[in-house]
Amino acid sequence: GFVVGRRHGIIIKMASPLVSFDTQHEDMIHDAQIDYYSRKLATASSDRTVKVWDVHGEKYSLAATLGGHEGPVWQVAWAHPKFGVLLASCSYDGKVIIHRESPAGIWTPVHTQADHDASVNSVSWAPHEHGLILGCASADGTISILKHMQGDAWHVERIPDPSRLGCNALSWAPVTAAANGNQAQFSPLKFVTGSCDNSVRVWTQGGDGAWSSETLPNKHEDWVRDVAWAPSTSSANSMIASCSEDRTVYIWTQSQVGGDWSATPLSTPFDSPVWRVSWSVTGNLLAVSCGDHKVTLWKQSLEG
Repeated sequence: GFVVGRRHGIIIKMASPLVSFDTQHEDMIHDAQIDYYSRKLATASSDRTVKVWDVHGEKYSLAATLGGHEGPVWQVAWAHPKFGVLLASCSYDGKVIIHRESPAGIWTPVHTQADHDASVNSVSWAPHEHGLILGCASADGTISILKHMQGDAWHVERIPDPSRLGCNALSWAPVTAAANGNQAQFSPLKFVTGSCDNSVRVWTQGGDGAWSSETLPNKHEDWVRDVAWAPSTSSANSMIASCSEDRTVYIWTQSQVGGDWSATPLSTPFDSPVWRVSWSVTGNLLAVSCGDHKVTLWKQSLEG
């Protein structure tokens, strides 16, 4: 299903009719994410808190209210359950907090990262096959990569975004088999970012651990607000969605590793700035959220 935020409430769009409930937040809701098993829902708000809800069918019961931030909380992200129950949050206060539930019902912050000099706008966990790795995009013009190490320590790597104007969104590429077909190896770590210089960039980690970026052809005419790398499918294509304050959404496709990226507009410009894009689990549906409070679902036609 898809999650749609309102000022103080949440609408859950599933195959069944809409489910709506009051989240008890005291201000605007900016993000809502359902966990891997669809049993927990996390919401992020300008009231500086994250709320966690237990999901039982169409019933949502408040399980915890998580503090620690000193400004609006922009995004939350669930880690893969193989690492336990972990939830990352980012805020205008420049902090990234990783919360853990252990034992059941007891939440504690296990790591707080406060290295950024401005708002952290986006957090996203890398595919679990690569380990416990969190990407963070900041308005200070840098990206940070947090990697969990032995001894419950976290290694932090800061990467300057070429725009220097600020990075708004980050999304990881799905895991695919290595180019040589060896199933024991995976393709290198990759992620895509959207920035305030109107650019979409694809980042790749080399064999030496260093990161390199490729700026895709300039299509957007205003800030790129969100990017989403589509889940892996049976095809060899890579696909990315990007949206912007210029009221456009572009679908970027790459037919082979290392090949050129081509961009296709999703439609004629929308009626208002486009804030978020989100793929379904199978990658065949794209949800687009606009500033006029409308959410539309898009499906690829047989003609592409």
